[in-house]
Amino acid sequence: MADSSARTANMLFELGTEELPPLALKRLSEALAEGFANGLDAASLSHGEIDAYCTPRRLAVLVRDCAVAQPDRIIERRGPALNAAFDGSGAPTKAAEGFARSCGTTVDQLQHLETEKGTWLAYQVHQPGRPTAALLPEIAGDALNKLPIPKRMRWGDSDAQFVRPVHWLLFLHGDQVVPCTLLDAEAGNVTFGHRFHHPQAITLYNPEDYVDVLMSLGKVIVHFDTRRGRIEAQVKKAAKDLGGEANLDDALLDEVTALNEWPVPITGSFEERFLSVPQEVLVATMKGNQKYFPVFAADGRLMNHFITIANLESKQPEVIREGNERVVRPRLADAMFFWEQDGKTRLEDRKAQLDQVVFQKDLGSMHDKSARVATLAAHIADKIGGDPALALRAGELSRCDLMTEVVFEFPEMQGIMGRYLAQRDGEPDELAQAMDEFYMPRFSGDQLPQTPTGIAIALAERLDTLVGIFGIGMKPTGDKDPFALRRAALGALRILREHALPLNLKALLSEAQERLDAKVKQAGTSDAVYAFMLERLKGLYAEAGTAHDVFEAVAAVRPDSVADFEHRVRAVTDFRALPEAESLAAANKRIANILKKVEEPIPADVNPDLFELTAEKVLFEQVEAVAEKIQPMAADANYGAMLQVLSRLRGPVDRFFDDVMVMAEKPAVRANRLALLQSLARQFLQVADVSQLQA
Repeated sequence: MADSSARTANMLFELGTEELPPLALKRLSEALAEGFANGLDAASLSHGEIDAYCTPRRLAVLVRDCAVAQPDRIIERRGPALNAAFDGSGAPTKAAEGFARSCGTTVDQLQHLETEKGTWLAYQVHQPGRPTAALLPEIAGDALNKLPIPKRMRWGDSDAQFVRPVHWLLFLHGDQVVPCTLLDAEAGNVTFGHRFHHPQAITLYNPEDYVDVLMSLGKVIVHFDTRRGRIEAQVKKAAKDLGGEANLDDALLDEVTALNEWPVPITGSFEERFLSVPQEVLVATMKGNQKYFPVFAADGRLMNHFITIANLESKQPEVIREGNERVVRPRLADAMFFWEQDGKTRLEDRKAQLDQVVFQKDLGSMHDKSARVATLAAHIADKIGGDPALALRAGELSRCDLMTEVVFEFPEMQGIMGRYLAQRDGEPDELAQAMDEFYMPRFSGDQLPQTPTGIAIALAERLDTLVGIFGIGMKPTGDKDPFALRRAALGALRILREHALPLNLKALLSEAQERLDAKVKQAGTSDAVYAFMLERLKGLYAEAGTAHDVFEAVAAVRPDSVADFEHRVRAVTDFRALPEAESLAAANKRIANILKKVEEPIPADVNPDLFELTAEKVLFEQVEAVAEKIQPMAADANYGAMLQVLSRLRGPVDRFFDDVMVMAEKPAVRANRLALLQSLARQFLQVADVSQLQA
């Protein structure tokens, strides 16, 4: 008889629903495919590739070459050891008889199992594999239950719960329906096409026909990426036909793809008068509210055109066009009204309103925060060659756009609106630009502020937030970070690092703490923030490919500035590649361990008169010579050159440890040798703790 587990057939699962949430569609689809893969693997069912499909009205999975049955298994149970299973006369003991009964057999039917630890009684039974069709309903049910659905809903009088009401279930293994009922839907071999183009039932006889049949007959493109690619190509062509270029951001493309089964582009226009509104506001309106793709001219200016995606091929596309133009017009009119109203009040006249908005109850209002940020920004600007007075005013105005109608309607316009209003108010160009730069970087990989004023207020804002929230005992725990402190730390570090700012981070954190004054209730707040930022810095260096031990070696000496940290990392990275590095790292590790265990005071200076061995004298002379040579290098932060010079100590260090007993019996000699090692370690610690380097 042929082994049924060797036979395979394609499997298709499709759940038809009402419109699924577009922002969650792709995640749900991927999770369903993952759930099926895990379930099949757990059931020991072999399979090939798994394809995930999704549209607004369906989630589907196609499993290729899925086994029609589990493989047969030999189940083995181990019983008592042989010497405990039989007595001296060879008769079975109660232990043997009890094990046989538990297996449903007799002692004489049991096997002997030889192991390294002796011989045991054992029972083996052949378990035939179950047919896949009997296992698939449970696998599918588990996959559905584990979908990342925050809140499930009921429908009608059903007890079933899912993200949206379920209308049909297609479940095939080969050409056979998998008999089951899931979410109150009975499995069959019927699917449905486009709601308008082909609302009739479509019978499927083979899983592999699914994609082609739904596309050709049902007017449904079930593969998300295929549908997305088509939309992207359609939008690009439509924009080109309009003489422009479309704004194609990934988030909007994904959302529009999740809203359509049969995408068709429709172009539309709006009155040119609306172009007097800042284009970012118009773009936010079109993308956020209408899911339109804005069109830009070659010079980057917004055109009075948009592209929308209709979910059908209409015989009268002009009707759809006119409908969309009619819908977007009041949206744009609102945006224009808000812009015109906001322009009637200067930014500085909105400062008083910030007093009515609480930043955090223990840290005061937004006005209080702006004042702190402003003075800290002025301090930073002075340090980096900026204009302190300009930074002070920029800090005071930085949050005033939060009080505008435009930002209230479109929160993503904060900063951008500040820039436009500052320009309208006649503020200096750098200050206006800083209003936008205040929020940079807005997300991972975003551009950084470029003007000295923008850098100063962006950095001051993040440091004030970090110190303030840490100071009231609300630092992030686990995955909870309500004030986005991790993002604030990363933003500040990117600014410091990528602009190579020679700023003392510890001193800046202390400055921020001073401005918060009595509001800081936690002892050691600035130190805690420094340690927190150091952890975030570790992540940045890891992403850049810096070796973990190199980072730890530098972090151990807690450099004052991020720019200085960067110089040290580069120097230690180069040092690590030298042939002397491994030996010197090991020596420094040995020295650290020795010094750590010493309880007696170690002299500050080395006394050459107490040397008993040549190796001591040679090492001392070499350390003294090296120390003199690297001092001017240290003043110039030339860490690479310092480590190059220090690498010459390898020979004398190796000879010292070969010839010298550090913990000598004579107290004076012992203390002097410890002082010599301490002096040696001190030279390396001017750059980094090289004992952290791994072989």
